[in-house]
Amino acid sequence: MPITISLCMIVKNEQETIARCLNSIRDIVDEIIVVDTGSTDDTVEILKRYTDKIYHFEWIHDFAAARNFAFDRATMDYILWLDADDVIYEKDRKKLAELKQSLNFSVDSVSMEYHLSFDQDGNVTSKSRRNRLVKRANKFRWHGAVHEYLLVGGNILNSDIAVTHVSVEHESDRNIRIYEARLARGETFEPRDLYYYANELLDHRRFEDAAAVYDQFLNTHQGWIEDVIAACGKLADCYHNLNQPDKEQEYTLRSFLYDTPRADFCCRMGYYFLQKSEWKKAAFWYELATNLPKPDANWGFVNNAYWTWLPHLQLCVCYDRMGDYRKAFEHNEIARRYRPTQEFVLLNKAYLESRLSED
Repeated sequence: MPITISLCMIVKNEQETIARCLNSIRDIVDEIIVVDTGSTDDTVEILKRYTDKIYHFEWIHDFAAARNFAFDRATMDYILWLDADDVIYEKDRKKLAELKQSLNFSVDSVSMEYHLSFDQDGNVTSKSRRNRLVKRANKFRWHGAVHEYLLVGGNILNSDIAVTHVSVEHESDRNIRIYEARLARGETFEPRDLYYYANELLDHRRFEDAAAVYDQFLNTHQGWIEDVIAACGKLADCYHNLNQPDKEQEYTLRSFLYDTPRADFCCRMGYYFLQKSEWKKAAFWYELATNLPKPDANWGFVNNAYWTWLPHLQLCVCYDRMGDYRKAFEHNEIARRYRPTQEFVLLNKAYLESRLSED
């Protein structure tokens, strides 16, 4: 017997995206519950075309509270959550419809990929994984006023279904204002709050402030491992923008203390030596990046470029500078498998073919 699904959403001023989102899921879910936190545009009128379960929630600067309010109104076996600027494309709609028919009720949560950005050929360049479909009877709750997360446990199925984020403009200062209001009230931030507050500071190019908060986060020794590793990369970004290359390298290397090397940090090391024209050292780090296994069902953010074409493209540069045109050509060809129409890859191909023909 198929499961039943409640779709739960929170929205505010989403008239540009809400219909696109709901059109992609309306025929799969059994009820649509939308909590509006104060729309002043046509969002609510659009919602009425899809559901009569529209609730109004007074905004208290707490995203988790709004999401829990929505979850509390669900009545079906499982709850699916989406944001208004998310969409489920046809191949994933089919997978979700099939999952609905076959899902064993022993499953407490189904995680799905979250596709965040794409290259010019439509390949996913950045993604993460999130618990998307959860058993209502378990009463899983959202936590965190900003950058909220759903705390789940039990039997988790990691599916290959993807939700795609189709970006739209949002109020850029909203989140940082919430954090700074909480600080003004004297609140003590948990490690996760420190990490996301630092992200907001980085996004606002307040590099020194961001670096201080990232350090504070790392010094708690309590952060989620993926956030800890990501914080090292973001600290490297801060010091790159502050023109402090030694500090940039310090935090790149610090990432290796927390886990086996990741391809993105190896590429950072490679780029450091590439800028100094130390081609052999740069090639070492880029070669290492190409030999690392790509994370499987990784819950942190993954930039596919570092695990696919980018280190090979940089190796093409390194070997060209070292005069090894055959190796340079081989690595450019690997990059071309991933980026077959990229202009600079095609230019490299023509240049290296002419070099090899001279030998």
